[in-house]
Amino acid sequence: MGDLAKDINSKFENNRVKALLNIIYTANWITSCQNEFFKEYGISPQQYNILRILRGAGMPLKVQTIKDRMIERYPNATRLMDKLCAKNYIERLPSEFDRRVVKITITKYGIDLLASIPKSLNRDLLKNLNEEEAEQLSNLLDKMR
Repeated sequence: MGDLAKDINSKFENNRVKALLNIIYTANWITSCQNEFFKEYGISPQQYNILRILRGAGMPLKVQTIKDRMIERYPNATRLMDKLCAKNYIERLPSEFDRRVVKITITKYGIDLLASIPKSLNRDLLKNLNEEEAEQLSNLLDKMR
């Protein structure tokens, strides 16, 4: 089982400092695991999130709506969508009434890509927690925010 003090060879002023550093350390560990996992599929975790949002919506969405729904606020979401568009995973649908409005839809290729990605990543990241512990962790993180 991980121990932050041993992992980073450090002592902490108090448990609140240790908890905060542990959250940051764990967030970086999760990001690293996600990046490695999605590399095989040629997309980033943020691009995966965009594809999931579009699939879940079941209809074209405005770019701003996608940005608002993203788990991780990514300032360059438009660039992420450009890359997904270049790979034919999403498509831009310009409005015939207002050229400033563009909606985004997931393509068949995007849906097929999502179907090819196993759902094991999240389960693997939380494999050391049972359901009650996962709920407690989630509640504590909610309380912190």
